Amino acid sequence: MRCPFCGSEETQVKDSRSAEDGASVRRRRECSACGGRFTTFERVQLRELIVVKNTGKKAPFDRDKLARSIIIATRKRNVDPDRIEQMISGIVRRLEAMGESEIPTVTVGELVMEGLAHLDDVAYVRYASVYKDFREAKDFEQFLGKMDDVDDE
Repeated sequence: MRCPFCGSEETQVKDSRSAEDGASVRRRRECSACGGRFTTFERVQLRELIVVKNTGKKAPFDRDKLARSIIIATRKRNVDPDRIEQMISGIVRRLEAMGESEIPTVTVGELVMEGLAHLDDVAYVRYASVYKDFREAKDFEQFLGKMDDVDDE
């Protein structure tokens, strides 16, 4: 593992423990060259996932990019970071369990929407406004109206 501070490949594991309900291993490392300490996570990867964008362009699935978009949606909301991490891990597991190596961005977006709907209403609307490309206030009104219809059921 390369040190993020100095780039040295001489690092030592100081502590390991299970994380995310056993879905990953959290390792605390120390660089032998500069003494810097950092944390890494190891996760099981069932298959290499490729995301197919609406334009047809393909890119490797990036868990960190998924996490960033969810963290942006939940920013300044009282949402437990562990619940966010569980949601992200659940989405990744569901994508891997689909059995397909190429996943449309629409599928990823729908899974995020589903997860956020159960996590936090405001984060759900924030994500939806970007994902569904809201352009006017009436787009929010229509979306919120649909949310109310679902809540009433």
